[in-house]
Formats: sequence, structure tokens, C-alpha cells
Amino acid sequence: MSVFEIIDLTPENIGDYGVCGYKDIKKHAELRNKIQWFTDYYPKGLRIKAVLSEDGGYQGMIEYIPGYYAHRPVEADGYMFIHCLYVGLKKEYKGKGFGTALIQACIDDAKNTGMKGVAVVTRKGSFMANDTIFQKMGFEVVDQVKPDFHLMAKKFDAETNNPKFKEDMQANLKNFGSGLTILRSPQCPYTEKNVKAIMKTAKEEFHLDVQLIDLSDAETVKNSPCPFGTFAIIFDGKIISHHPISNTRFVNILDKLIK
Repeated sequence: MSVFEIIDLTPENIGDYGVCGYKDIKKHAELRNKIQWFTDYYPKGLRIKAVLSEDGGYQGMIEYIPGYYAHRPVEADGYMFIHCLYVGLKKEYKGKGFGTALIQACIDDAKNTGMKGVAVVTRKGSFMANDTIFQKMGFEVVDQVKPDFHLMAKKFDAETNNPKFKEDMQANLKNFGSGLTILRSPQCPYTEKNVKAIMKTAKEEFHLDVQLIDLSDAETVKNSPCPFGTFAIIFDGKIISHHPISNTRFVNILDKLIK
């Protein structure tokens, strides 16, 4: 196993390490927005830990927060809730135990702060860790919603009530009607550059008006119709992307729907 250490990021030092590949505060609005959001929620228990390899530097992170403030459409009060887990910025550092160590750090923090357990939304594919790494650490699937999202939990007491997805997600789609709507939150930094390109393409190539809704706080995110919570693209009352996508991917999706 590679030699590594886990450090706590704070609103004061996060700019020194960057977020999800964004490192230039002056250049990247994504990073500025993330730092401001981190600053706002840090007093409420939001934590980001980074893993640093002795020979490879920054190689991943975990972000978690008390479930009451989770930026997902879940009911998880009393749980520590993992927003993001990402390791192996370079391929040679994948499979080195970094992810396990980060999750364990979150579990330890949850126990030390009197939480009921730890919860996380998982999914196969992009932007979310899948079930496997969490299953190895004692997490179990306690709820699921279409198309393929799981809510997993590691409970410290077997008698504790399970967290669950919000039951009104599908009903919330009715609030968006026809046309194109993009939901985003500064929790995820991949929602700045690509969204601008998608909005431009939607107007110029597909002649669509676009409604952009910035999800400003946890309460608003909890009312999202999308299990990912902090991002969605909705077209004529249906979710056509559950996570941030490139402009090219957006074009491919719209071509199939309206051309």
C-alpha cells in the first residue's frame, strides 16, 4: 500500500488544494462558488477530507455533512451523509486503499459526533461511487428509486430507523412543465462551464428557452425530482440527465428527442 495521509480541508485552506481538478480561484468560477458554499455549510458540519500520497500528492477526497443538511432528496436526519467520494486522480493510485481509508475517517467522525450511522446515495456509472466499496465496509441498501439509484446505510445500532429517499420526487416533476429546465447547486463544481455551453446550444441550435434554477440551499435540493439532487436536466416534464454532462452529450440526447 502506498504511504499516504488524510488531511482536513477548511474554507481557509481548500483553495491551496483545489476541488475536482479546479485549482485557480481567479480563473475558475466553479472553485469560487464551491468555496463560498463550503464556507456557508462548514459551521453546520460539512467536512471535506483529502488523501495525499507521499509520492503522488493529492489523490482524492470525501465530502460529508449531517443528514439534516444533505444535498440529496433524502430523509436522513441523525446520519452522517456522504456527498462525494473520489480517489485515484492518476490511474496508478487506484486500488491503493485510499477510498476505504476516507470512508473509515467519515465513519469515525460520525461515531465521535453521536450520529446514528453513515448514509450515501450510490449508482453505477458516472459521478457516483457504486455499491461495492460501501458493501465491503458494512453498508446495506435500505432504499432505491428509478432508474438505478440506491440509498445505502451503515447503522451503528440495528434498531435505528433507516434513512430513505423523499417520497414526493416524482410528483415534484410536475412543477417544471414543458420546455427545458436545468437544476444545479454549487455543491457540485461541474455545473458552471458545461451549463453555459448547454444553454447556448439549446437556444441557438434547438431554439429552446431555458429555465436555469440555482438550488441555493439544502431545503431546496431536498425538493429536487432527481435522486442526484444537485443537478438535473428536465425536458417536457422528464429528466433527461441525472448528473452533469458535456455539451456534446446534451446534443446527442436532444437529437434523439426532437429531431
